[in-house]
Amino acid sequence: MVPLSFSSATYLSFPPPGFALRWYRHFFERSDWVSSAWLSLWVGAAVMLLATALGTPAAIALVRSRIPGRGLLNSFVISPLIAPVIIVAIGIYFVYARLGLVGNPIALIMAHTSLAVPFVVINVSATLYGFDERLEYAAMSLGATPWRTFWQVTFPIIRPGVLAGALFAFITSFDELVVALFISGTTAVTLPRKMWESIQFEIDPTIAAVSTMLIFTSTALFVTAELLRRRAERLRTAMMPAVGARSDGQK
Repeated sequence: MVPLSFSSATYLSFPPPGFALRWYRHFFERSDWVSSAWLSLWVGAAVMLLATALGTPAAIALVRSRIPGRGLLNSFVISPLIAPVIIVAIGIYFVYARLGLVGNPIALIMAHTSLAVPFVVINVSATLYGFDERLEYAAMSLGATPWRTFWQVTFPIIRPGVLAGALFAFITSFDELVVALFISGTTAVTLPRKMWESIQFEIDPTIAAVSTMLIFTSTALFVTAELLRRRAERLRTAMMPAVGARSDGQK
């Protein structure tokens, strides 16, 4: 795919007869490609913020609370990861068709958020399972309110997990195709949907240039998410000896 994106040929052919940047210029010069890319970017950003705002407190509630049926509730939250995406897309389409929301970017954001929230919940939950609650008890024993304890003690430690979940949420929305095929209509064409149409009706290497940019973008985001996960692990490991020594001193 990468060599094809630099091909000087007019059509998709491998190996490339020569190398040029014409298809990258072609992407940025065509308004339909650029508008689809901008739509995917701002929809992905909105999904990232919304999924993080919903998934973080949901993860805290699922890990910390002792409510009956917590396991069933957790299964429901992560069910979009288990159910085939085509089933989810068909269900969303029938609901949106009745409400007249097909082709609405806001409706696309809501649909992608339902697919992205589980990634935030999983990443934040993994961070919370390794969190030592004695840090919170120590802060509250010194007079901090629960809200202040969360922002000054809990959130700084789980922040790498929150950021990793946010990145996964963005990638989920930015790369999603199946749901977009059903509900984007003709007015909310995302970049993956545009790529799908290009494969069907065009045979020039512009699709290879777009694919290459997506490959490098997704790889960079995944590497960033992994670095954040490792940072959270190191932070939890570093906090454990300090908490243990404090507890021994109090004893």
